[in-house]
Amino acid sequence: MKFVLAFYGTRGDVEPGIAVGRELLNRGHDVQMAVPPDLIGSAEAVGLMAVEYGPDTRAWLENTRDFWGYFFRNFWRVRDVRRFLQESRGPGLRAWGAMSRALVPVAGGADLLVTGVSYEELVFDVAEYCDVPLATVLWYPMRVNGKLLPNLPEPVVRSVMKVGEWLIWRGVKKEVGAARRELGLARAAGPVPGRIADRELLEIQAYDDALFPGLADEWAGWGGQRPFVGTLTLELPTEADSDVMSWIAAGTPPICFGFGSIPVESPADMIEMIAGACAQVGERALLCAGWTDFSDVPPFDHVKVVGAVNYATIFPSCRAVVHHGGAGTTAAGLRAGVPTLILYMADVQMIWGTAVKRLKVGATRKFAAATEKTLVKDLRTILAPEYRARARELGGRMIRPADSVTTAADLLEDFARRRRVR
Repeated sequence: MKFVLAFYGTRGDVEPGIAVGRELLNRGHDVQMAVPPDLIGSAEAVGLMAVEYGPDTRAWLENTRDFWGYFFRNFWRVRDVRRFLQESRGPGLRAWGAMSRALVPVAGGADLLVTGVSYEELVFDVAEYCDVPLATVLWYPMRVNGKLLPNLPEPVVRSVMKVGEWLIWRGVKKEVGAARRELGLARAAGPVPGRIADRELLEIQAYDDALFPGLADEWAGWGGQRPFVGTLTLELPTEADSDVMSWIAAGTPPICFGFGSIPVESPADMIEMIAGACAQVGERALLCAGWTDFSDVPPFDHVKVVGAVNYATIFPSCRAVVHHGGAGTTAAGLRAGVPTLILYMADVQMIWGTAVKRLKVGATRKFAAATEKTLVKDLRTILAPEYRARARELGGRMIRPADSVTTAADLLEDFARRRRVR
């Protein structure tokens, strides 16, 4: 069968598609990836063919960071927030038509088109135009439910999420309308989640249901349309793993810090805060640089700075992990059975922070509000024995990535076969 996987976003957004794409390729299928230009190498490194899909992700990451930093400080300034949002989303919206045109020839003739969270409206339209079935891969519970925010009554959460769907729809309605006219499709009736549900399309939940207690029961009536498979990740080794493990073995287990693809605005201030806080709590620090340049920051004896590492190898040897709250990083830390501190920079990351706090396996705080003093306080909280015990227990219940990828590939194969014989 032919599978086309269109995934846009940062490495954390695209890796689930690459992981399941590799599994489908190993099963003998024809697999074609559509990913951002700066992530084509990641797909090709595991043997997948890939075409360029949208602009480089690095081109808009700083805008995203700046928008959410402004939003969390000034959310009541509705007009200013709206203007800032439009400016930060401008490059992505302007690329909409070109991305649609690029995907059409790739998707034509496929047995199944698969998309991630970003641009699912665009991919839905391409699937409709090419008369190809569609499956979505979601790494947080973005479909309307009552379990997302535990501090609010369930009916309120569902209402808020429903409003959120319509706000997203309003934000992309113009681009969707133009793309559908170009494809010769009828006007879309409303938010894409409703259209996906009406067509009974597969919506893979690529995270553990254990992280949102009660959600699986709430969605049990969907007849398998929203199956939970766990996190989809490659867990590839890196050149730095051996050196890092040797450094860990030479001293006490460190606290691992990492902030993913979104570049930190002031690397020098960040490392000084980390070094100062860890010195106060008597711990070493391992700082994973991600896409932030730490080359010009001062060195500290108890802090080691590295590039990319394999979280599956490194995290189990750490005392705790501190990061931005990306879905993949959060899951990796929890699978390792170590406590987590999430310093979130964006809305979805805040959701993961809320989840680890609710499960009492970690703490959370706005990245912009973090100081050396608050970091010391938060580290002392999550390093308490009861947090370690709960984190270890939760880690034992989480789905292993190899099983997640296998299950997701099984579901995609089965869905493609069933839709092909209709």
